[in-house]
Amino acid sequence: MTTPVAGVALSVSGIGKTYTQPVLSGIDLTLNRGEVLALTGENGAGKSTLSKIIGGLETPTTGQMQFNGQPYTPGSRAQAERVGVRMVMQELNLLPTLTVAENLFLDNLPSRGGWISRKKLRQAAIEAMAQVGLEAIDPDTLVGELGVGHQQMVEIARNLIGDCHVLILDEPTAMLTGREVELLFVQIAQLQARGVAIVYISHRLEELARVAQRIAVLRDGCLVCVEPMANYDSQQLVNLMVGRELGDHLDMGSRQRGEPVLQVKGLGRSNKVLDVSFEVRKGEIFGISGLIGAGRTELLRLIYGADTADSGSVAVGSPLQVVSIRSPVDAVKQGIALITEDRKGEGLLMSQSIGANLGLGNMARISRAGVVNGIAQDALAQRQIDAMGIRSSGPEQIVAQLSGGNQQKVVIGRWLERDCTVLLFDEPTRGIDIGAKFDIYRLLGELTRQGKALVVVSSDLRELMLICDRIGVLSAGRLIDTFERESWSQEQLLAAAFAGYQKHDALLTPVTPKDAS
Repeated sequence: MTTPVAGVALSVSGIGKTYTQPVLSGIDLTLNRGEVLALTGENGAGKSTLSKIIGGLETPTTGQMQFNGQPYTPGSRAQAERVGVRMVMQELNLLPTLTVAENLFLDNLPSRGGWISRKKLRQAAIEAMAQVGLEAIDPDTLVGELGVGHQQMVEIARNLIGDCHVLILDEPTAMLTGREVELLFVQIAQLQARGVAIVYISHRLEELARVAQRIAVLRDGCLVCVEPMANYDSQQLVNLMVGRELGDHLDMGSRQRGEPVLQVKGLGRSNKVLDVSFEVRKGEIFGISGLIGAGRTELLRLIYGADTADSGSVAVGSPLQVVSIRSPVDAVKQGIALITEDRKGEGLLMSQSIGANLGLGNMARISRAGVVNGIAQDALAQRQIDAMGIRSSGPEQIVAQLSGGNQQKVVIGRWLERDCTVLLFDEPTRGIDIGAKFDIYRLLGELTRQGKALVVVSSDLRELMLICDRIGVLSAGRLIDTFERESWSQEQLLAAAFAGYQKHDALLTPVTPKDAS
């Protein structure tokens, strides 16, 4: 590459992308060195598609790009990274069976005489991890043993190694704690000082206002705004994103709570979940809050039978009856569904159609003698596409071509076709834009009016406070306290989240591979 054009790191002109239908059209945009450009818009607006084109994961249908004043046509992510264009995606690009250190330096493992130098690799990994606040993690921990939040920080650290001229961050704080977010913002400021151009994709408008100088808003695949960030407040940006006004008030509708239909007693597994007990009633949303690593996802997996509990029991039904749940199949038979946080790895068949994914778990209704009835499957899929507002060309569209939020809607829609009494939601709005979040909140309200019992895990405390009837707070694997809607405050919930760590500072104690979460 030659000397860059003054001020401009990368420019795109007339960029368009068509799958079965256009998802981007006529995008003209410049990225300036040392600047943070916020990129936002509703799900399906084209944010991820545009960033994947810049990052070499997709080829544009129309248009051209320039990097440092020269034509830029990356044929792969690896080619883009070699010239310094890097991307941290919502869907992580890590190998779970390798260690943190190996993932960080997979393309450049230190070696001597053909053998990997473990000492040099470990030292380099420690230095890279320190940049993003991962000092507590052992570099020899397998990535698959880490929680999603820690995996996200490893992915960020990987992309900060070596030369980086353009960095795309796609919802980087969706699974991070407040401390980790602050460390990320420090890194962003340092990268700006080095002249790195940063594209920051997020639905958290308060973050955009803090870190970005300009904002670009996509709607329905078109660029509707590229302006200084200071020109807009949050409400104006929301209106630009959705093309309509969204009120501040959320009406979840009236709720009539009935008798308990889920009872968890003394549930535990090793040091991840410790003696947890609670009940959830018909028509109730029970929230579970806590820091990353507190055991929230692990608790849901125990209830669902995805992991085996060491102690405790689960009772369901009306009246409550203790049931044996040794697998997810057992859980589904007992009327329990889990909407996982990892939609790509655990929730969807990415290479299959919307219809095929929605048909999973509903085979008895769309097949006979083991043969799927395509007409019945498409009818089922179209029903959920309409009900959930899934932006697509129809049941035949491949799920991998959908935005992250619409993929999540497919996962939720699958379970709505079953008459499950208890629905476990793990980060149901992760990576979903503001307009779609409110749609899902209203959906949750409708499910409670149908008498469903909902358990919702979320890293967004304000979200839980907005939608829940009660919130239980996990800390270091224990249920510290449960708060009623009329008696909680944000300060109380945060204090409870830290309570389990008062005698054992998890941020300063090294985490071994066995204990990593």
